[in-house]
Amino acid sequence: MKILIATSNQSKLKEIQNYFADLSIEFISLKQFPEMPEVIEDADTLKGNAIKKAVETAEVTGFATISDDTGLEVEALGGRPGVYSARYAGENVSYEANNKKLLNNLAGVSNRKAVFKTVMALVFPHGDIQMVTGECQGEILSKFKGNEGFGYDPIFFVPKLGKTFAEMSIAEKNEISHRGQALKKMKKILGTM
Repeated sequence: MKILIATSNQSKLKEIQNYFADLSIEFISLKQFPEMPEVIEDADTLKGNAIKKAVETAEVTGFATISDDTGLEVEALGGRPGVYSARYAGENVSYEANNKKLLNNLAGVSNRKAVFKTVMALVFPHGDIQMVTGECQGEILSKFKGNEGFGYDPIFFVPKLGKTFAEMSIAEKNEISHRGQALKKMKKILGTM
């Protein structure tokens, strides 16, 4: 069986493929479908974006598709950037630009509590949809720490481990992260196939 991971983010793809490595399922990526038009993630919820991306990709490619949407919700900012996390500092900006904007918006703020949330959808071409979620509590640091990962990883600190995501190995991050929690649940579903 082949399942398409609907992402162009090679760091995310690597994390997901690594997590499912022991399953007897072949995971393919959007790189194998250059004709696939970009899905505009314009839903106002993580769930809406995850479903939209998986449904549209499954319809075009004919493959069962897994997609996710992830958001960083910062308590002091009323849950922002949330669904806009990837484009917090604007369209097509770097991870560093998003991080810097977040740090600027939190300058002088003592409440640094944040939660990363992932919603993952598995959609089959015939229309069946399976949904899972995951989340990880943490804090936003005031400066970058660590060189691994991507996105907000260098400033998202997990007190339980005393590290940022960017200081963790992929295996360590998958054990505790929002995406890791969702992947555990998705793996149970895929294991029954």
